[in-house]
Amino acid sequence: MQELLASIAQGLVENPDAVSVTADAPAEDGTVVYHLHVAEEDMGRVIGKQGRIARAIRVVMRAAATRENRKVAVEIG
Repeated sequence: MQELLASIAQGLVENPDAVSVTADAPAEDGTVVYHLHVAEEDMGRVIGKQGRIARAIRVVMRAAATRENRKVAVEIG
């Protein structure tokens, strides 16, 4: 899942080397929170106008997690 999130983000930004993804330990309900970090100048590219790209990234991640019977959340920072 981390690789999927990283590859999506690297395709969007101008500085793909600055993309990093960390994951928290699963919560008691089984949800894993992934933290996406990008360069400051690429933040707008990942969030998009009115958060549309960020919302789309979260939808793709949730769909991939559902196929593996997991729960995920994505935080962009």
